[in-house]
Amino acid sequence: MSARTKRAGRRPWGTYVLYCVAGLAFVYLFVPLFRIVQLSFNVQKGKKNTSWNGFTIDNWTNAFKSSNYIDALKESLKVALWACSLATVIGALVAIAITRYKLNGGTFINLMLVIPLTTPEIVMGASLFTLFFNEGVSRGFWTIVIAHTMFCVSFVALTVKARIRGLDWSLEDAASDLGSGPLRTFRKITLPIITPGIAAAFLLSIALSIDDYIITSFVAGGVKTLPRQIFDGEKIELPAQVHVIASMIMFVAIAIILASSIAGNRRKARLG
Repeated sequence: MSARTKRAGRRPWGTYVLYCVAGLAFVYLFVPLFRIVQLSFNVQKGKKNTSWNGFTIDNWTNAFKSSNYIDALKESLKVALWACSLATVIGALVAIAITRYKLNGGTFINLMLVIPLTTPEIVMGASLFTLFFNEGVSRGFWTIVIAHTMFCVSFVALTVKARIRGLDWSLEDAASDLGSGPLRTFRKITLPIITPGIAAAFLLSIALSIDDYIITSFVAGGVKTLPRQIFDGEKIELPAQVHVIASMIMFVAIAIILASSIAGNRRKARLG
């Protein structure tokens, strides 16, 4: 084998540098997550569960011991389900409208969808607080739902829009030519095709809603969502149950991602 052939078979040194940088990036991303899971099995000494004292599974067997955090988690889930369901319906319809039809001012509509994503959360939260205060609206559960629906609509619309950008709309025309009504065509043709994008947008919105603290703190009034409860309670105590709840949420997210990937691979295998 010639020297040129050997050199051609070698990977350039830049490839190994890229691998190292990618590996460090993954370490940077996942070390905090591993730390959360580790502390969920920690023997807590004192009011804050921040240093390793020994292994125990008592935290998981008593995961719902701290009623304040469990109530806050339930509140976050209720807000997320209401807000993200509304945002998914509205955002999906907006995405279909601006993709399926050539609307006047389509560029302006796209700009209006991007603005909530680029606006700092503290600005949006302060604006909503001012709006509710000036109108005499009592802040609480429903003001949180309104706020979360507002910023989730943009995420849903852009996600679904990316999914249906390459959709062959002639399928709808063919169904219409065969006598199918608009509603039946949408239910039988369009909806099944865009459902994966809608589902992905819904799950993304759920994660954003549960995670939000800044906007929620302006419009929540006396309602305690999980981020607010953790942030406010951390000044006094940080029980191990917080790390258990965080680990549970992470494991559920991982399970959903794995299930989605497996289902997608099976669907491709059937089509192949």
